Amino acid sequence: MKKFLSNYKTTIILLVAIIVGAIIGIIFQEKATVLSPFGDLFLNLLLVIIVPLIFLTLTTSIAKMKTPKRLGKIMVTIIAVFVITSIIAVLVGFASTYFVKLVDTEDGEKIRAAMEETTTDETEENEEELTIADRTVQLLSVNDFSKLLSKDNIIALLVFSVIFGIAMNMTGEKAKPVLDFLISANEIVHNIVKIIMYYAPIGLGCYFAALVGGYGASIAVGYLKTFVIYLIVSIAFYFIVYTLYAFMAGGKKGVKAFWQNVLPSTLTALATCSSAASIPVNIECSKKMGVSADIAETTIPLGTSFHKDGSIIGSVFKIMFLVCLFGTSLATTGEVLGVLGIALLANLLITAVPIGGGTISEMLIITMMGYPVAALPILTMIATIIDAPATMLNVVGDTVSSMMVTRIVDGKDWMNKK
Repeated sequence: MKKFLSNYKTTIILLVAIIVGAIIGIIFQEKATVLSPFGDLFLNLLLVIIVPLIFLTLTTSIAKMKTPKRLGKIMVTIIAVFVITSIIAVLVGFASTYFVKLVDTEDGEKIRAAMEETTTDETEENEEELTIADRTVQLLSVNDFSKLLSKDNIIALLVFSVIFGIAMNMTGEKAKPVLDFLISANEIVHNIVKIIMYYAPIGLGCYFAALVGGYGASIAVGYLKTFVIYLIVSIAFYFIVYTLYAFMAGGKKGVKAFWQNVLPSTLTALATCSSAASIPVNIECSKKMGVSADIAETTIPLGTSFHKDGSIIGSVFKIMFLVCLFGTSLATTGEVLGVLGIALLANLLITAVPIGGGTISEMLIITMMGYPVAALPILTMIATIIDAPATMLNVVGDTVSSMMVTRIVDGKDWMNKK
């Protein structure tokens, strides 16, 4: 029992804090939002450290790789794992919604009527006509170095960090003074994260109390079915698919290591609803599972923006919600593949921020499906009610992906090297 309490002390404290927060939110409902500033303080502390954490972690990890061959193998493996697991996620999302009407006919008519009433000329004037190429350029790059210092441009920061790390690796010994400095800075940043985590029980408890109190009672009946189905799918995906992935990565030892260390990442994701805020905890959990530092510190930050199982499934739910609402046909293979493709593409445009960060992706869904801009609030509501379980899958999906990358890069005996 002492060993158990020692190993899971932090997890138990966070779990108790979240449960207490949820109870407070249920009892006091909207009054619990008075605790929101204390939760926002914790989230802000984590988010403010994200930019230096991602840059230093990713850059030093790549720069420290001894051979370009290993770097190339890791990057190619990460891409392959992300693509394959993302396709699996989108197929699960589609299979979960294809035979279910997320919106009943009567509810659909009411929602369409309300949507038409809220359509304004201002909304139409604000709609930007951007091509896929333009969106991609804006996603991967910025036009000023200072913009890389914003959490709103995390994908561009990831691209720059990878390039910077590769450049240092290519420079060799001449880059050693810079590498030593960045390694020292990285250690300092990780200690800052440890200091912030001392506040985690209070911050997470208050954040969850405000979340439950603010949104729990206001979820409309029309969206309840979507939430329940998504929750069931998320739980099944979390336990079944991720266990299977862990087994593929390390056999029975891999499954054991995964479930012994995944709870802190899971709880942080559920409480903060932020993939970015979960990066520090997630990297540590991956390392405890036996994942090497260079793979964990590369896979997790990249996965935060480019690999989101929960968001992909959520994108399918959003699309299928509108499909039911507007009576769109999905009778042909081309129409079905179109939905799957849009869900995958929209997922790439979701940045690692809390609720609201998927607006660009939702606009992409609406535009490519040919629906009116007035449908945006509908998708925003869906994004809000599924945010916690979606973030959980996003974060834990990166964790188990790092295990699979390790299996391919370091061989089948990687678990024995722990």
